Amino acid sequence: MCGALVAVALAWPLLAGAQPRVHVIATGGTISNHAEGRLSGPALLDSVPSLSAIARVGAETFSNVSSIELTLADWVRLSRRVNDVLASGEVAGVVVTSGSDTLEELAWWLDLTVGGDRAVVVTGAMRRPSDAEADGPRNLADAVRVAVDPGARRHGTLVVMGGQVLRAREAVKRSVSALDAFGSTGAGPVGRIEGARVRFARTVRAPSRPQVFDVAALTQLPRVDVLLTYQQAPGDLIDAAARAGAQGLVLAAVGAGAVTLAQADALDAARRAGIPVVVASRVAHGVLTTADVPKDTISAGTLSPVKARILLMLALARGDGPTELAQVFRSY
Repeated sequence: MCGALVAVALAWPLLAGAQPRVHVIATGGTISNHAEGRLSGPALLDSVPSLSAIARVGAETFSNVSSIELTLADWVRLSRRVNDVLASGEVAGVVVTSGSDTLEELAWWLDLTVGGDRAVVVTGAMRRPSDAEADGPRNLADAVRVAVDPGARRHGTLVVMGGQVLRAREAVKRSVSALDAFGSTGAGPVGRIEGARVRFARTVRAPSRPQVFDVAALTQLPRVDVLLTYQQAPGDLIDAAARAGAQGLVLAAVGAGAVTLAQADALDAARRAGIPVVVASRVAHGVLTTADVPKDTISAGTLSPVKARILLMLALARGDGPTELAQVFRSY
């Protein structure tokens, strides 16, 4: 798959006027998956003529696969590419197109690894370009509108789908097929797109963001596994993950951080072996406190299990120890 990755130079259409510039980085997914063949980044732009009225938009094809086929090494390269484009100083923002299946994870990864205050917007589609009432063209146009809107600055990475603007940290896919498949685990969307206008909530302030993780020299991410708590869940799966080389574990616990007795024993063994454990909840809404989770584990707070995994990987790759890891999860 990695051989399918394509790197191309920025190519800006020559348009009259002083419109802001936006660069689209296409990674594949349903938004590109036409029945007659996958669309490249430039072909995606050609399918949405209305973009020329919003901004000067250039595009490249980073990859053209389903989102689940992107590797962690691909994610690292993507972050570097987004950072390079923003560092050029030529664009108001960057739009990344993605498959919807792991879009919430990719957006959170970019939020943690892309610096600066200009907009990074992730979008996709629930229907293919060749389907009736395809939603990709609208989502792409909306994403470009958000990328050039001053209100998008300093929010970190945003997700734009179905007319909603969501913070990457809170964005979640909640339906397998509905056009409004994405929602928020927080207080709701930070903005909406109504026609050609972007409206950010007046009461919403951009959050203070901790320093992003530097992936410029990152060569490898540590293995971090996610395991699930369920009725009579055994501890041997935790033992197996540790034996298989997991350098960190995330447990998707029930309710407010409860695990089975067998899992608690296995977590104790993992911690004694030096493997950090983060406990998140299977429940979409609510906050886990340190008092909720098993002793000597780290609370994921409001992060979902898959997003806690990403944060733990990056912190471990940076060399954070137990004290630093606990602080990271309190800060992010």
